[in-house]
Amino acid sequence: MSADPEALLSDQHMRLKQCRHGPMLYNALDIYVGRSFDLYGEFSHGEADVFDQVLRPGMVALDVGANIGAHTIVMARAVGPKGVIIAFEPQRVVFQMLCANMALNVLENVRTFHAAAGAEAGEIVVPNINYAASGNFGGVSLGQYENGESVGVRTLDSLSLSQCQFIKIDAEGMENEVLKGAGETLSRFRPVLYVENDRREHSSELIERLFSADYRLYWHRPPLFNPDNFFANSENVFENLVSGNMLCLPKENTTSVAGLPEITSSNVDF
Repeated sequence: MSADPEALLSDQHMRLKQCRHGPMLYNALDIYVGRSFDLYGEFSHGEADVFDQVLRPGMVALDVGANIGAHTIVMARAVGPKGVIIAFEPQRVVFQMLCANMALNVLENVRTFHAAAGAEAGEIVVPNINYAASGNFGGVSLGQYENGESVGVRTLDSLSLSQCQFIKIDAEGMENEVLKGAGETLSRFRPVLYVENDRREHSSELIERLFSADYRLYWHRPPLFNPDNFFANSENVFENLVSGNMLCLPKENTTSVAGLPEITSSNVDF
């Protein structure tokens, strides 16, 4: 039997490959994140570019909805050994892969929480998922299930941070709830935010909440396919799909944002 872990996993849906930012364990049956790593050796490289530009050594940043750590790794390398990344992931199997990827990449500056972030402390049900069947495992919305595994919910304010410069929130429709539980953190530290906004039913409230917190908002919609991908694979299986996110800067932050359209109204046309 081969001692090469990549070879050991090559015929299974759980796979390990050397990717753009280091070794990655992923589920090849995940139709977006896993498929992207399997074909391209990276996921949503345009988002990673933003994190590299915003983060600096020594910073403290949060990754809310870290999934398997595709962007957690990028963030951890950007803040360096003197910085800290705090990552939340509520799906137990996905959380285990997140921890595995932090270990594989020897990232000791990442603190992982098997929990959801929300408006108040409590519990939430994560549905039972068949990870051996094809699915969008990173797109599981919580809050409407009665059957499954109960997982703790924490507020970001409960972390009692001494500093925080950046928060990424990819909570599959729960972005408003995450921000409700982060009011003190936003007021005290005024971090730059990178928030997913791709659900019409939640978009207006989300934008208004950030406006009321005195943030400037900009659309960032990077394509899932990067022609210059790590595996040099020219086949675009994602066609015109993009990630829908907002880069959010405190109004007192005078950084000029070039190339991204500013959001000036909560009446968004999807």
